[in-house]
Amino acid sequence: MDKNTITGFILIVLIMIGSYFLLKPSDAEIKKEKHLQDSIALAKAGAKDRAAIKSDTSKKIAAVDTAALKGIPFGLASSGTEKFITLENQELLVKLSNKGGRVYSVELKNFKTYDKKPLILFDGDENNSFGLNLRVQDKPFNTNDYFFSTSAQNLSVAAKDSASVTLRLNYSATQFIDYIYTLKGTGFKLGLTIKTTGLDNVIANSNTLNLNWAASMRKQEKDIKLDRTYSTLFYLNTDNDVDYLSEGKDDQKNIIDKKMQWVAFKEHFFSGVLISKTGAEKSDLSVSTDATESNHVKQMKANLAFARGTDGSLPLEFYFGPNQFSLLQEQGHNLDKIVNLGWGPLKYINRYATIPIFNQLKKFNWNYGFVILALTVILKLVLSPLTYKSYLSMAKMRILKPEMDEIKAKVGEDNPTLLQQEYMKLYKKAGVNPLGGCLPLLLQMPIVIAFFRFFPSLFELRGQSFLWMHDLSTYDSVITFAPIFGTDHISLMCLLMTISTLVYTYFNNQISGATGQMKYIGYITPIIFLITLNSYPSGLNYYYFLANMFTFLQQYLIRLMVDDKKIHAQIQENKKKPEDKKKKSGFQARMEEMMRQQQQVKKK
Repeated sequence: MDKNTITGFILIVLIMIGSYFLLKPSDAEIKKEKHLQDSIALAKAGAKDRAAIKSDTSKKIAAVDTAALKGIPFGLASSGTEKFITLENQELLVKLSNKGGRVYSVELKNFKTYDKKPLILFDGDENNSFGLNLRVQDKPFNTNDYFFSTSAQNLSVAAKDSASVTLRLNYSATQFIDYIYTLKGTGFKLGLTIKTTGLDNVIANSNTLNLNWAASMRKQEKDIKLDRTYSTLFYLNTDNDVDYLSEGKDDQKNIIDKKMQWVAFKEHFFSGVLISKTGAEKSDLSVSTDATESNHVKQMKANLAFARGTDGSLPLEFYFGPNQFSLLQEQGHNLDKIVNLGWGPLKYINRYATIPIFNQLKKFNWNYGFVILALTVILKLVLSPLTYKSYLSMAKMRILKPEMDEIKAKVGEDNPTLLQQEYMKLYKKAGVNPLGGCLPLLLQMPIVIAFFRFFPSLFELRGQSFLWMHDLSTYDSVITFAPIFGTDHISLMCLLMTISTLVYTYFNNQISGATGQMKYIGYITPIIFLITLNSYPSGLNYYYFLANMFTFLQQYLIRLMVDDKKIHAQIQENKKKPEDKKKKSGFQARMEEMMRQQQQVKKK
């Protein structure tokens, strides 16, 4: 590390801060863009009347000439009065609408939003639709715009029972489309069977049913920015391969080579999932964000083409519930893969190590602050051999530093290749591996990064308090102010974590004997963490703070066990051994060969 490296780090930070202010659109530009988007939407809608939806549960449609409608396919169903049917069990309150025969809204009865209001996944007509997109008499037709008939009333399902509601879209007395909804007394699943009867000669390509589902997911959490970070559309094909659209930007994907088993409209902690055992033949998926919208997280759409069964039916199933890993596992269909535990080895660390340990600790019914504390203790105990080895290696390098300084003064800095060659000779004589302190730390890094994905995705922390932190799943704002650097608060736990990291860096420099630029480079990262993690869950910052505290404790205990004089004596003893009896590591052999080749090139 040299002065240019330090300058580079500082310039990167300054560019990030400066770009936020220079590239941030003004309020006038935001309003102008919003107005433009609204104009486009109105144009696409054909200047359709957008009268406000009444707050009651009945919307009256203007009277039409029923005689004229009799000659139009499904004509009599094109007008009517919107009515609602409520299906309710211990977990869900589902409101069905006869307009489109769709799920109008879903309330999770046992959960609340961050501000203690009823938790409703989606609601109303705005950007929410569910219907079959068909062609009737060579004209496009979508069931979402037509009125179904039903004689069902509001149903509250007992724990041991189940209820079924049929909504029917009539073409004639013997030709119709049925939506059959089924709700059990407990659970987060809503069954749906779509069945067509007598319409084979009416609907073009009747063996395929094209289903369009769109929903604008409502804000449920305190920080909508963090909510959007962990919200997107997930999907699983029949080969059990899970994937998802971009979490950070608008995205869309067309899938025609694999069947889709389920599609999940995933928010940070709750999801709506459409499941099909047979799988969708084709899928057109998209996710978008309206940055000016403060009440909705993201808009998600799925256009799915299903092959109709031999009996004319399409069996489907909804899951409306929390993204709790253990609960999703119980639902089957690999729904637990909705919880993003990281990429590559990170998800395996979280899935097969962190989650099982966390679930065992959870059985003690402790406050989750103590569960995180116990999890940190277990992790530090498991990693203690690596920590000890790293400390010992850094201690050896610190003891060798006076001799390295003598070599540097003798050889000079003008010949770095020769200087490194002399260093390697010293390492070899002393029996020291210069990477001995780095490798144990590198082995720990996947676990540290895995926790970075684990805690923000941990549903159990939602709404759980500890000390001054009212909700471990979001930031703790002890100080609020006018927005600056993209934030309007300071998280106390993030601040404590940053201070502890700075202190750890100071003591680590004492152990390793770092000097010059290397002595100060470690202080830049904690400052970046303060800016980056300030809006992250306090539970994550609390874990990092505890990890630093236990590292201090470990190093203190190791320091009591390790005697620098004994290490120095061992190094001197190693120097006295004959050259051929010294064990040479593969790393040392490769470094010596590389240095030798560089020296030869320089001589030529």
